[in-house]
Formats: sequence, C-alpha cells, structure tokens
Amino acid sequence: MNPFVYTDIFDTKGIEYIVVILFLLLLIPFWSMLNRPLKSRAGLKEATAALTAGILQIPQGLFFSRNHTWSRLEPSGLARIGMDDLLLHLTGGVEVGFLHNEGTQVRKGDALIRIMQDGKELSLTSPVTGEVTRVNESLEEDPGAIVEDPYGSWLCMIRPENWQGETADCYLAGRASSWMKDELTRFKDFLSGALSGNDLRVPSVVMQEGGELTDFPLAGLEKEVWDLFQEKFLENNT
Repeated sequence: MNPFVYTDIFDTKGIEYIVVILFLLLLIPFWSMLNRPLKSRAGLKEATAALTAGILQIPQGLFFSRNHTWSRLEPSGLARIGMDDLLLHLTGGVEVGFLHNEGTQVRKGDALIRIMQDGKELSLTSPVTGEVTRVNESLEEDPGAIVEDPYGSWLCMIRPENWQGETADCYLAGRASSWMKDELTRFKDFLSGALSGNDLRVPSVVMQEGGELTDFPLAGLEKEVWDLFQEKFLENNT
C-alpha cells in the first residue's frame, strides 16, 4: 500500500475557497468607498437641514468684505483671499475658475474668481488692489475642499498696495457675526422678492415648513436668480 495520498483541493474544498476569495475581492473596494473622505457637504447633507446664523463659521482675525470674500495678511506681507462660509452655505458645492494668472495686477472691485454650478455662475471681486502672486490650483481638481473648509481652502494670494486703507471697511469678530446675520436676513427678503417678482415658485428644496431656509438654497434655483444675486450681493458692494 502506498502511504502517500495526493488530494487535489479543487476536488474537495476548491469551490468554497474560490467563493471566499471572490467575496474578499469584492469587499475591499466597497469598504474603501465607504471610508473615503467626504468631498462635498452639498452632495451629502439632507435637504431638510436648516440654514441659520448659528451654523456659520466666523473665525477671529479675518477681514470679511461685503462681497463675501475674506482676507488675512500673512507675515510675508501677502494677503490670503478666500470665500466666506455664508456664500458657500447659500450655493453649496461649486467649481472654481481663476480669472487671472500669477503676476497679474488687479484692483479692488475687479472680478477675481468665478464659481460655477450646473451652468450657473457667480463672480467674486478682489477685496484689495495688488499683484496676484499665487492661485490655489488644487481647487480645480478638488473643488469640494473649499466647501468642507472655507477658511483653510483659500483662493489666491495678493501682494496688497494699500492693505490698511482698503480693508478699513471690512468686518471683524463680533461685527462680522452681526453682519452675516443681517446678510442672511437680507437674502431671505431678496429670495422672496426675486421669486415673486419673476413669477417663479419656491422649490421645496429651498424652504422648510415654517419659512426657514434649507441649506444651499441657491443650488435649487435657476440661473436667473443667480444673476440677480450677483447684482444685489456681489457687485458694487465693496
């Protein structure tokens, strides 16, 4: 008798092994998908979330402009420019387009950045005069970053010519909080007037029962309302 017996696993447990291996191969990408970083609050938040002044981030030490940009003077003497949290809570996820290359001279009030969403867009103007020294190109690849962290994800850097003079009318700290609260109230009035004046109905994604705004109300509205918002909130407002 031959003491050595050869057993082919595929004649016994082979099918079970193959099934387990295939299951693991399918589980790995599924697990990765569940645990990947969130790209945009706009795409993941419930439509019923309320937009109130209490959820807005207003860090200390930033200069908030009436055109809904913020700026901060760095130790290098350059001004870091970004978009404020209220504007992002109004629009939701947006793509960013830069209107000026590095080395370009801009004046306070010049169009600086475009933000776009589903064929609609807004232009943000520069809060200061100076030379654009750097643009945050990473936002073109990961636009959701600015929605997740509006004060960590800046737009561009400018070497200001008259920082003190041109930021004198900006809002800081407590004044910034009061101003954003007033802007939110003004937006509600604007929305009511814009929609009724243009014979447009308020979509359910824009207002909650009781008249509260949902988060990202502009995302549910058409281009015509975005154009009116540009005129009333972002132009001639520096």
